[in-house]
Amino acid sequence: MTVEGTCADEFAEVRSEFERNFAERGGEVGAGVHVTVDGETVVDLWGGDAGGRAWTEDTITHVWSCTKGATASCAHLLASRGELDLDAPVVRYWPEFGQNGKAGTLVRHLLAHQAGSAALREPVPTGGMFDWGVMTELLARQEPFWAPGTRHGYHALTFGHLIGEVIRRVAGVSLAEFFEKEVSGPLGLDFWLTLPEDLEPNERGQSLVDAAYRTLGYLQAPGGIWFR
Repeated sequence: MTVEGTCADEFAEVRSEFERNFAERGGEVGAGVHVTVDGETVVDLWGGDAGGRAWTEDTITHVWSCTKGATASCAHLLASRGELDLDAPVVRYWPEFGQNGKAGTLVRHLLAHQAGSAALREPVPTGGMFDWGVMTELLARQEPFWAPGTRHGYHALTFGHLIGEVIRRVAGVSLAEFFEKEVSGPLGLDFWLTLPEDLEPNERGQSLVDAAYRTLGYLQAPGGIWFR
């Protein structure tokens, strides 16, 4: 398997380790790595397979929970404009969220993974994870797993819906639309929170996402890793 791209001499060990991922360690099908130091690209490598196609320098891939940072950036942008108060209760923007003991939840609790909604108490219907209305309704009406602000638990699959719904209520557009218009578009980033229809999805990446969502039943258990 051939690794393509460029690598500065002082980062030769990065290329060596990247190649070993394919040749020795096993399990790596396709990947890319890009490193920038002080505005200069010092590593830009790629290789392997991307769902039946060769992995190239422009292959689109999932960045998983890096989207949490992108989502939080949208909230902080609204806060910097005075449109969103991080110390305000969520119900100021999303009244339905105050059900079953969540009225005191602050916006900053959502951002800090302290909201007590790290999982869902009710079973998610087939396809529900991809239905914004279904997810936000389930989150709004459920009882939190702990009093908001008193504990921390990683909101792995609910963070985007929680913060995203607040952003939608404040900005009047979806999280994906806001991010593209206010963040990725102005910065010229090839980064999306909803992949445009004219871009072909990474089939391997999509299969991994599907597998991750099949673990939702485990994440619904208070004894799961997200609650330790």
